[in-house]
Amino acid sequence: MSIHVAAIDLGATSGRVMRAVIGPDQLELVEVARFPNGPVKRAGGLHWDIEALREHIMAGLRRAFADDPLISSIGVDSWAVDYALMAGDRMLGTPFHYRDDRTARGVAAVHAVVPPDELYAASGLQHLSFNTVFQLAAEGDALAAADRFLLIPDLVVHWLTGRSVAEATNASTTALVDPRTGEWNDALIERVGLPRRLFPELVRPGGDLGPLTPAMAADLAAPEGVRVTAVGSHDTASAVVGVPMTRPDAAYISCGTWGLVGLELEHPVITDASREANFTNEAGVDGRVRFLHNVMGLWLLSETIRSWEAESGPVDLSRLLVDAAAVTEPVPIFDASDERFMAPGDMPGRIAAALVENGDAVPVTRAAMARCILESLAAAFAGAVRDARLLADREVGVIHIVGGGALNSLLCQLTADRSGLPVLAGPVEATALGNVLVQARALGLGGSLEQLRELVAQVSSPQRFEPRG
Repeated sequence: MSIHVAAIDLGATSGRVMRAVIGPDQLELVEVARFPNGPVKRAGGLHWDIEALREHIMAGLRRAFADDPLISSIGVDSWAVDYALMAGDRMLGTPFHYRDDRTARGVAAVHAVVPPDELYAASGLQHLSFNTVFQLAAEGDALAAADRFLLIPDLVVHWLTGRSVAEATNASTTALVDPRTGEWNDALIERVGLPRRLFPELVRPGGDLGPLTPAMAADLAAPEGVRVTAVGSHDTASAVVGVPMTRPDAAYISCGTWGLVGLELEHPVITDASREANFTNEAGVDGRVRFLHNVMGLWLLSETIRSWEAESGPVDLSRLLVDAAAVTEPVPIFDASDERFMAPGDMPGRIAAALVENGDAVPVTRAAMARCILESLAAAFAGAVRDARLLADREVGVIHIVGGGALNSLLCQLTADRSGLPVLAGPVEATALGNVLVQARALGLGGSLEQLRELVAQVSSPQRFEPRG
């Protein structure tokens, strides 16, 4: 039996629509559409171009159904924490981008009533200034007109089905879900001062979210009976499903705009030590826990290149990485998790300032600066793997890197070197693979999470990087 599904996979810098055919020994994934995504400056701050995003998604789905009329299900995943405020079927304004600086007042407002250590004990989430709890606290009077909020993948589900829900893996990134029960933390919601009406029904990966609305089905030229299936709608939750981890001592790094570094556990780790190390406990598929640390990721390199291109024209990334690999002189290391690197614009200047503050010389050439960035990311990745192992009291014998970072051979090799562990790079499309596999299992494929990963391992060939020296 072959199952035909479509995946909407939205990242912070690009999105894609994929279609897949899955069977007991079959996993075929085809990219139907790829489109840019990113912040736009509008009145009131930094936002997402949600109207353009919707048009890209709809165009991609139309193409998917034209290519494969046997598609019977759609799954949606995206980046975390951001949302739309809703009044009925109407969005109240355009969703803010998590890099908007309004979140600072939300942090102050929340910590005034719930100190950081108590917030961590209640939520299990590492402190990130853009966590949804802080964004909602920064909304002020805007909440009065809203009847609910929908996280970005849930907003797309609403467009498709008319239904308003909160998928559990993404909801866990709000800091308003109890990591022990997996339910909305009503006591914390009340303490922060948020209206309980804003919080939709929680659903779990694999759940049936209903059929396409008649109008949507007609718009997409979709066959009768197509439904939407809940997946790990936080893209990292889907990515972890798509990591071909076939041994119990594996760590993962889902590397794209962000680098999410951690372990898959059965239970959360909520201790003073995990809070001080800024580790988070987010929900995974099948009730697993994604115990991980957020590192800034390839945003550092892409934003640096954007600045260079604004100065002097296009930069050849492939050539830059070759030149960076050829750098032989030592380069300085900076803290890749420093929040000064959050905002867009002049990344080379901010990196230079951080290096000078630390008493280090600033790389003179672009190749040396790129090497500095990648060495710093590798050091952060290796440190996070080490911390995860110690905090969870679990051995780690191999690191899997998936996502766009798996294509960066220099970063993969440097991570192996700095961690002292072999690195297996790939698949690049782990998020989409996790998305379609959860759909297929819900539609009858069957199998445990480990069996789904065995299927990924059968059809992918990760590149192995051994540590040097």
